[in-house]
Amino acid sequence: MDVKLPQLAEGVESGTVVNILVSEGQEVEKDQPIMELETQKAVGSIPSPQAGIVIKIHVREGMEVSVGQVLISIDNEQSTAPAAAQATARAVGGASRPPPAEAATHRQPAPGVQSPEQFDDSYRYQSKSGVAPPAAPSIRKIANDLGIDLSRIKGSETGGRIVLQDLRAYIQQLQEIATQGKPATVEKAGTAQAPKEAVDFSRWGPIRREKMSSVRRTVSQRMVQSWTTIPKIDQFDEADITGLLAFRKKYASAYEKKKAHLTLTPFVLKAVAGALKKHPRANASLDETANEIVFKDYTHIGVAVDSDAGLIVPVVRDVDKKNLVDLARELNELTEKTRQRKITVDELQGGTFTLSNQGSVGGSYFTPIIYAPQVAILGTGRGAPKAVVLRGKITIRTRLPLCLSYDHRVLDGADAVRFLRDIVAGLESFPEGDVRLK
Repeated sequence: MDVKLPQLAEGVESGTVVNILVSEGQEVEKDQPIMELETQKAVGSIPSPQAGIVIKIHVREGMEVSVGQVLISIDNEQSTAPAAAQATARAVGGASRPPPAEAATHRQPAPGVQSPEQFDDSYRYQSKSGVAPPAAPSIRKIANDLGIDLSRIKGSETGGRIVLQDLRAYIQQLQEIATQGKPATVEKAGTAQAPKEAVDFSRWGPIRREKMSSVRRTVSQRMVQSWTTIPKIDQFDEADITGLLAFRKKYASAYEKKKAHLTLTPFVLKAVAGALKKHPRANASLDETANEIVFKDYTHIGVAVDSDAGLIVPVVRDVDKKNLVDLARELNELTEKTRQRKITVDELQGGTFTLSNQGSVGGSYFTPIIYAPQVAILGTGRGAPKAVVLRGKITIRTRLPLCLSYDHRVLDGADAVRFLRDIVAGLESFPEGDVRLK
């Protein structure tokens, strides 16, 4: 039987092979890990669906693979092997029926649009295993209905995955040829972009090239999408954290005994969670398809972690229901797992709001980019002593720089100001009873 890459999580269509844990001729057991795959920002193992002997390895380390692509072939003489193979094929997209792209080549092109065969022969999706180009079922249906061969479209997402804007750009090119006789400018992410020309930087001196990791590609794609599709507003403020730092100094050793490292972040998490309860729009998402605002009755906050592989955002769930010591402990564990690349895809999903802290590396004010489909993100910088007027007298207090970036389609300016002020109030009036260990 052929072991194919299954659908690992919602929206995950491809990944990069990090480690191959078996060799040809090796006997494997059912559910034994056969390789480790990096998907989006997480690394996970792929188990063998059956016991048997590995007779062929079809991939190599560093290779990008798509859902439905054959990873290894196993010789299994058990009577259940054919049925298991068919079940596996159905689970990952089905090899028992021709892919939509293949069926589309036999359909007539849509009226007024030239056939892809007459358009461009410079690109063809190549797959040694014969699987169709990676694309969502909805994209395959549209292409099938229009008689378009997806193998002629170069996907812009990770692993060559074809998304709606790729299909739209291809159709636009076909229409341009039909009406003007020349290719149109490719439309991508809602903006017109001319083809990018490669620059030979070696003309001016020695260079070194480094292939972008899948994490870096995922970050860049999502940041471009956020920047080009969300009308972002930035709101600045400061919080007096002199009292929080005193609490931290007073209770840090007690927290260490509980295996919880008390940093400023758990305080910020609690303050943000409290403010989100008062301002549910900041905890919502925009469903552009249905033109609806989705309000969430849970508070899962993502915390950006600086790792060797890039910026990764694990999610701390139910922040509003946890005490400070539990948050500190869980945050420590998630951060360590993230930096060791042991974080799972599930632990990176489901966030309703994000916190990005540059203070730990010395940063001050900055404007973070919203982590779509969330509608807001809070950036915190390095607390610094400043001279302020307190009760009519000048005194030195530690001030924490804050920046709230928000989606203006969901949050109005006045709403954002009130939300940020409630975060500041939560930090400045944090009750010592919530810090003290019972």
